[in-house]
Amino acid sequence: MINFAIVGMGHIAKKHIEAIEKAEGANLYAICDTNSDQLELAPSHVKKYTDLENMLIENKEIDVVCICVPSGLHAKLTKIVAEQKRHIIVEKPMSLKLEDAEAMLGFANENGVKLAVVHPNRFRPAIMKLQERMAAGSFGMLSHANATIRWNRNQAYYDQAAWRGTKEFDGGVLMNQAIHDLDLMLWLMGPVESVQAMAATRLRKIETEDVAAAVVQFENGALGIIEAATTVYPKNLEESLAIFGETGSAKISGRTANFVETWDFEDGTEEETEQLKQEIKADPFGKPGHQWIIEDMVQAINEDRQPIVTGEDGLAPVKLILAILESAETGKKIFLK
Repeated sequence: MINFAIVGMGHIAKKHIEAIEKAEGANLYAICDTNSDQLELAPSHVKKYTDLENMLIENKEIDVVCICVPSGLHAKLTKIVAEQKRHIIVEKPMSLKLEDAEAMLGFANENGVKLAVVHPNRFRPAIMKLQERMAAGSFGMLSHANATIRWNRNQAYYDQAAWRGTKEFDGGVLMNQAIHDLDLMLWLMGPVESVQAMAATRLRKIETEDVAAAVVQFENGALGIIEAATTVYPKNLEESLAIFGETGSAKISGRTANFVETWDFEDGTEEETEQLKQEIKADPFGKPGHQWIIEDMVQAINEDRQPIVTGEDGLAPVKLILAILESAETGKKIFLK
């Protein structure tokens, strides 16, 4: 069994607990939070600590630490865990600063530990089918892609914790909500060469943006359009990812991007498309993405390989988001190379 510990007993930690408890070959061993009251929410059978370093020193049995603290603290805690020679799963966004993300990669490499970043949407059934089509070359020459996130996060959401909506610890709609879709766009379309963007804080009393729009050009020449907002009234409206090419068009959508809306390929048939739509509709969520991430880390350790979603993968959308924000602030096209 691979023993896991969690640091940070906030909302997202619940998904990690559930994933570890369901994952084959994984065992929840300990939980750490500087707020002892939060530890009361942890399962009764696990060890509980208020100091991360003490937990790791006292429990050599811990193999992996899931970092579930506010995003601005990810780099600091990654350093502590890596120096104690434990593998790391860090929640998205990997970091809020490019230098911190690069430092995290360095900490892992220098200490010979594995670093995985939580981008669970890659494991949605419809998205996995889309990736299969992309890998098979079914789109032909790519034209463009579109990522749309029209969600609601009201003021009460940001007011529930002092760090929410801050530049130092949280980030805005791009880092918190759109980052999953930007990860998918980069995973499927490849690296971005340049970006032009606008962003604003329209409705929420926060330091960061609550709405943003950007146009990107990928290194392969295709274009991408990004729309992200937490200002949609009164609830989440749409999350979608669409890809268009010479011989194929596909759109995964819904209130969350779990359903096949468009699926047209030169080498496909209407019957195949309808069968796929019904298959996805019957099980749109599949095995939870966090469980995929946990089980993959177990296998990566046992097989001595890199995780499916690496630290480098986690760095890519952070770099893109920072370029979008720089473009929005300066009014200039930003080149990512």
